[in-house]
Amino acid sequence: MRVLTVNAGSSSLKISVIGAGDRQEMAEDVPVSEGRIDSGLLQKAVSQAGPVDAVGHRIVHGGTEFQHAVRVDRRVLARLWELSPLAPLHQARSLDALEEVGRLAPGVSAVACFDTAFHAGMPPGAATLAVPTRWREHWGLRRYGFHGLSHRYASRRAGELLGRPVSELRLVNCHLGAGASLAAIDGGRSVDTTMGFTPLDGLVMATRSGSVDPGAILWMVQNSGLSVGQIGDALQHASGLYGLTGTPDMGAVVQAAAAGEPAARLGLDVYVHRLAAGVAAMAAAMGGLDALSFTAGVGENSAEVRAAAAVRLGFLGLAVDPDRNVGAGDRLISPASGSVRVLVIKAREDLQIASEVRELLGRPGGGPSS
Repeated sequence: MRVLTVNAGSSSLKISVIGAGDRQEMAEDVPVSEGRIDSGLLQKAVSQAGPVDAVGHRIVHGGTEFQHAVRVDRRVLARLWELSPLAPLHQARSLDALEEVGRLAPGVSAVACFDTAFHAGMPPGAATLAVPTRWREHWGLRRYGFHGLSHRYASRRAGELLGRPVSELRLVNCHLGAGASLAAIDGGRSVDTTMGFTPLDGLVMATRSGSVDPGAILWMVQNSGLSVGQIGDALQHASGLYGLTGTPDMGAVVQAAAAGEPAARLGLDVYVHRLAAGVAAMAAAMGGLDALSFTAGVGENSAEVRAAAAVRLGFLGLAVDPDRNVGAGDRLISPASGSVRVLVIKAREDLQIASEVRELLGRPGGGPSS
C-alpha cells in the first residue's frame, strides 16, 4: 500500500509518501506562516506524490472517543473540530490540511492517526487529575498526553537498535522539538507522560511555558489586568525558551550560553533542570530504566542538551560517550559500560502513521493495494 502522510506540527507541515517496505518515496515541507498553510505549495506537494492508496493524517487530539486510528467521515470530522480548543496550536491546522488534501485527492480514504491514542491506556493513577469529580466527568478533565505517534515509533525503533523485544524494555523517550514531552514506555505501553490536558503542560518548550503553578495563573488573571486571552497567548507563544532568552532556537541558546550570556545560561539551565527531573519521574513510574532515547529537533541535534541531561541523571546509571554523542543518524550514544542505554532516534511519525493506516485498512506488510 502506498500511503501519503500529512503531519501538521506546531511549526511545520510535513508531507511524505511511504511505499512498500516502508521506503520513503517523497518528502516535502510545506511552509506555515502565522498559522496558515500555503495552499498552493500543498497542492503542488500532493500532485508530486502521484497516485496513493490512502492518506494518513496526524491529528493531535482525539479526546476520550478516539483511541485508535479511524477512517474519517463527516461525523468524525465534526467531532475533531469540536476538540480544537484543547490543542489550539495544532488541531485546526491539522484539520485544515485534512480538508484541503481531501479536495485535492477525492475518493482516497483518509485516516486520522492520533497523538493522544498511545496514552489512552495509561494507569488511572497517571491519567487522573486531582480536581472535583464533576469537573472530570462533565468536562472530561484528565491527562491525555501527546506526541504519541513519535513516542510509539521511538519505542519500536529502540527495540530494533538494542536487539531486544519492546515488551522487555523500560524506556523513557524524550521528544524534544518545538513542542516537547517525555513518555514512560513500559513493555511498549505508555504508563506516564509529561503533557496533560493540553499540549501546554510539562517540559519547557520553544515558545510554550510547560508546567506553571496554577495559582500563578489565577493570580495573573486576578491582578495583572491582562485578559484570559492575553495570558493564554503569552503562555503559548511568548514563553518557554523564547520567554527566557529572547529566541526559541536551542542552537542559538547553546551558543550564547557558551559565550557567557546570562539569559541564555539561565534558559539552558531551566530547560535541562526540567528535562532531567522529568526523566527521573518517568523512570520512577516504571520502577527503573533500561534505556533513554532522544528524538525530534533538539533531541536529535543538540549534543549539549543530551550531555547536560546525562550529567544530572548519572545517579540512574546513565552516561553518554562524548565521541558517540557527536554524529548523525540513529545510534547508541552511551558507553559500553553504561547500565542504561542512551540512544538518538530520528523522529519518523510518517512511518508510524503509515503503519496505523495499513493496520486499520487491513493490508499489513506495506504491499500495493489490490
